[in-house]
Amino acid sequence: MSLLDTPRGMRLHIAFFGRRNVGKSSLLNAITRQEVSIVSDQAGTTTDPVEKPMELLPLGPVLFIDTAGIDDVGALGELRARRTMQVFDRTDLGVIVTEAGEWGEFEDQILEELRQRQVPAVAVFNKIDTVDGRAAVPLATAERLAGLKVRTVAVSALRREGLLDLRRALLESAPEHFIENPAILSDLVGPDGLAVLVVPVDKEAPRGRLILPQVQSIRDLLDADAMALVVKERELRTALAKLKEPPRLVVTDSQAFLKVAADTPSGVPLTSFSILFARFKGDLTTQVEGALALEKLKPGDRVLISEACSHHPIADDIGRVKIPRWLNQYVGGRLEFETVQGHDFPEDLSPYQMVIHCGACTFNRRAMLTRILRCKQAGVPITNYGLAIAYSLGIFERALEPFPAALELVRGWKTAATSGDRLGLGSLAQRQEVAG
Repeated sequence: MSLLDTPRGMRLHIAFFGRRNVGKSSLLNAITRQEVSIVSDQAGTTTDPVEKPMELLPLGPVLFIDTAGIDDVGALGELRARRTMQVFDRTDLGVIVTEAGEWGEFEDQILEELRQRQVPAVAVFNKIDTVDGRAAVPLATAERLAGLKVRTVAVSALRREGLLDLRRALLESAPEHFIENPAILSDLVGPDGLAVLVVPVDKEAPRGRLILPQVQSIRDLLDADAMALVVKERELRTALAKLKEPPRLVVTDSQAFLKVAADTPSGVPLTSFSILFARFKGDLTTQVEGALALEKLKPGDRVLISEACSHHPIADDIGRVKIPRWLNQYVGGRLEFETVQGHDFPEDLSPYQMVIHCGACTFNRRAMLTRILRCKQAGVPITNYGLAIAYSLGIFERALEPFPAALELVRGWKTAATSGDRLGLGSLAQRQEVAG
């Protein structure tokens, strides 16, 4: 990835769904003006999802995803269809492709999958060059889809007809938050404000590069006319002393939380890159609640560690070594940890008492929100690396000072726990005292 590329996780994910051989691949090739997907008259040509990043103005960076037909048959077809179903979890905008004049049970099922996830959809009736005078979009179908706020477009990928209408429908259907351009931290700093970014340099940051959340945070500040001062953890105290006035925010790598907290004056708000991304990529409140549920963990409980990217673990890896070590110390015994990477995420979450996710910098927000929703549905608390680390190290409230709503939630929980209203969610010492 070059420095000019937009990371996949920050692109609007537009996925094409439909039966086999309705022209999904041809349509993707037409709208991107490139031969992205293999096209054939034989059904089932597309196997794994095919991705194409591009600029779709005025939305900006998008990621088009071509999927295998979900009506695929046979053992291999089932595998293809299963991989297609996984794409639903990271789709921000769904394109349901069918042939002109056709709309049936399969298309309704795809639409229902998207509606359950609150994902907007566009219905595309392809191959209008073959209808022979018939209506490309049946009147009853058009009226029903309009009532469901689904835009319909009639196109011919072969003749490149209707593509402008499709582009307009995609722009009009895109989720509002992609147009609003959510901030990572610039809204906490403000124009002309200064944020000090504490960036440890270790083996997970290859020579000559910073890790993705750090780069994205710097760019977010620059785009908002704010300033960034980047230092290593050993230089923080000296850097703060040289400033004429305190920074509006200090952000640290979660692994250096204790030292940075000790070196940052109490009047300066402090948090971590991971916690910022809990808000930017997901739902901060839910993940704060998940961190509070760490109090319920006991030796022998199973914890799922989920990482968005597939990296080669180092000797003192944060997800495989450091977090397990800190949590084992916190609960006073050994927990059972399982790690998954990339788009692998268990269908059945019931065996776990906790899910701890990375900051999801390589995911789009929809994928992370889908995982949070699945955990909620399964009744399994979910939190993220930075929140879990801050909680286990005893600096949870300090790390949440920039987020008043989250901080109020924690203080309300502590008040309830102290009064005995939430027995079992108090401190470890309280729990041991009750047990004794």
